[in-house]
Parts: sequence; C-alpha cells; structure tokens
Amino acid sequence: MSAETRRGNPLSLLDPRSLRWKIAALAAAASCAVAVAVGVLVHTTTYDWSLNAGRAEALQSAVDQANGGGDVPGTSVEDPGTLPPELLRQMASGESGGFWESATWYDDTKPDEPWMWAAVRDGGRVTAVKVDMGPERRSLQALDRHIVLATLAALAIVVPLAALAAELPNRRLRRVAGTARRIAGGDLDARIGAGSRTRDEISEISAAVDSMASALQERLLAEQRFTADVAHDLRTPLMGLITSAELLPEGEVTELVRDRVRVLRVLVEDLLEISRLDAGAERAEHVPVPLGEVVEESVRRTGLPARVEVADPSMADTDPRRLDRIIANLVANAHRHGRAPVEVSVRGTTIVVRDHGPGFPASLLAEGPRRFRTDAQERGRGHGLGLTIALGQARVIGAALGFANAPDGGAVATVRLGSHPRLPDPGNR
Repeated sequence: MSAETRRGNPLSLLDPRSLRWKIAALAAAASCAVAVAVGVLVHTTTYDWSLNAGRAEALQSAVDQANGGGDVPGTSVEDPGTLPPELLRQMASGESGGFWESATWYDDTKPDEPWMWAAVRDGGRVTAVKVDMGPERRSLQALDRHIVLATLAALAIVVPLAALAAELPNRRLRRVAGTARRIAGGDLDARIGAGSRTRDEISEISAAVDSMASALQERLLAEQRFTADVAHDLRTPLMGLITSAELLPEGEVTELVRDRVRVLRVLVEDLLEISRLDAGAERAEHVPVPLGEVVEESVRRTGLPARVEVADPSMADTDPRRLDRIIANLVANAHRHGRAPVEVSVRGTTIVVRDHGPGFPASLLAEGPRRFRTDAQERGRGHGLGLTIALGQARVIGAALGFANAPDGGAVATVRLGSHPRLPDPGNR
C-alpha cells in the first residue's frame, strides 16, 4: 500500500461523508427501526393485556359486590349519579348482554389516576366498582423506559461495531482510489493486485482498474515505439534531403525547399528527443548555475522577442543544457500559440513564461500536454511536441512544470527548480 493510500484524508475518521460513517448510520437507522417496531409491539400488547386484566378484575369485583361479597378488590360506588356518563350509557343501552347486564369503561382522563369502571345490573339494582389502574400504568411506563435504555445500549454497541466492520472495505476502496490517482499521475506500473479471497464488487473494481492500467500502458508503449521507429526511419532519408537541398542552385524555390527541410529536420529531432525521454535514456548533469543569466541567454538564443525580468540573482542546481531546452520550447510555444508581449520572469528558483493570447485549453490544463495535439484551433498550428519535450526534460532535471491561465488572459507556464544559495549582491562587494 502506498504512503498516500495509508495516509488518506486526515479528516476521514471524522468526516460524516465517509463511507464508514454512512454504513454506521445505516446500521443505526436499521437498529432504531427494529427497536421502534419491537417497542411499539411490546407496548401495545402489554397495554391491551393490562386493560383486559383490569376489566376482568373490575367486573368480577362488581359481580362479587352485587352478590353480597365482603372484602372485594376495588372501590364500591353507591350513588349512581357519580357514575361516568359513558358507563351509564352502556348500561342504559344494554350493550353488554349476557347473564348479568354489565359494562366496563376505562377512565384515563387523569393520566396520573387511571381507573377501570365496572357496573352490573341485577333487576333494578345497579352495582358499580372502580379499580385503580395506576400500578399497571406505572409498570407500562417503566417497560417503555427499559425499552429505550436497551435500544440506546444496543446502539452504543452496534454503531462502533458497524464502523469497525466498514473499515476493511473502506480501506480497500482507499487503496483503489490511491492506485487510480497514481495511474492518473503517470505511474502506469501501479497495480492494486486485488488477489483477494473474497470475490465482491470491490474486487471487481480493483480488477477493472488493473486491467485499465495495463491497457493504457500497452497503448502508451505502442505509441512510444511508433514515435521512435518513425524518428529513426526518417533520419536517414532526411540527411539525404538536407545534403541535396544544399546542392540546389540559389533561388526562391531553393530557399522554400530548404525552409521546409529545416522544419522537417526540427520535427525529426523532436521525435528523437521524445523517444529518448520515453526510453528513460536521458540523464541530467547538475551543476550550480546563476539562474537569471542562464534564462536570459536561453531567451536570447531563441531569437524571439521576450521581456526578461530577474527579481533576485539566485543560484540553481540544475542541468543548464536541458533547462535551456525547456525555456526555448516554452518561449517558442508562447509565440506560436499566444500573442505578444511574451514575458519571462525569474524569482528565486522559479521561472514563469507568460503570453497574452487565448490561454491553454481546458484539456491541457486537466491532462497535461499530449504529443501531436494542440487541442484548439485558436492555439495556432503545431505538432504538440514543444510542451511535451519541455515536460519530459523537466522531469529529467527534477523540476516541476505547471500550466495555468492568467485571470486577465494569457497562458502561464511555471518551472520550479531546486533551491541553491543566493548569489551575493554585486553592489555589496
């Protein structure tokens, strides 16, 4: 596993958008749903049971009281006028039926003092009894509290366990993402190497990413081989063309032929340089150089107009020949695809080349330069090799080459070299 994959997002453990916490939230929601369903079922069943038990107890007490029983549960009510209207209505309508005319009614108008009423009629005499349902109500409330506490205790166990269980697939997904980023960054040798004993969706994604990387690597190698073969095959006939062009008599047509031969020679040399960069055959020879002077000399040798500004006389540990190639390609690209003025600034060990044209196309900013592609007609004509060579040479010397567009228009290429002690100011000698 790469360092980037192991490192991951430093806030991932606390980020609520993380897959770990989404799985934990889903487990918590499922646990809550089950707990609510079971709690409602238990509450309803216990409540109905307590009402049925209270009705049976109150009705039995009323019957025993009517039969002249002595000490019976409940409170006997002698005055019919104090009976609840609902109980009287049931007795008057004869809704109960049976051997005894009886009725029951649960009075919960006062939540803290619930009563179960029962009344029986024997001939013209009505006997009523009310039974205190407070203990049953308190027992039901205690049961509800226990259900809530048990649910919270279960959640306290389920949520951490779900987060821990989600860590394994989360780690595998981070590994897939890290490898994909390495591939996008140009490391086509990066592989996930799924090789997992579990065949699941993450294994399928891993295998697909590895297959994609292999296909991209094969295509890139085929493109590199094609570039190298074309460059080498063109080299021999090109030398013959150059020799033949020099032997032609002077004239306008001859000058046109020589100009086209020079363009073809530059193209073949660029292709050969790219093939060497692709093969990894280039090696940098680092020496301390005064960066400002090297950049000024590189711009001067291009023969193209550009304003050079050196902010401070810094030294850089780099390969001056390859740096010259980078600066020349960036300045030539700015003139070919941008508009004047072209500005080159040196600040410390950072070199910025800017034009005032339409800027880099979005595809180049997102993917980097590609050979034989300029991406936009307004960028002018070309083979798309200049920036590709500059990027390859920057990698050889260990420099960072970035591309951006200025807010007020124009393309900006930035070269960042390794630092070196600053040159002494001549004025202070």
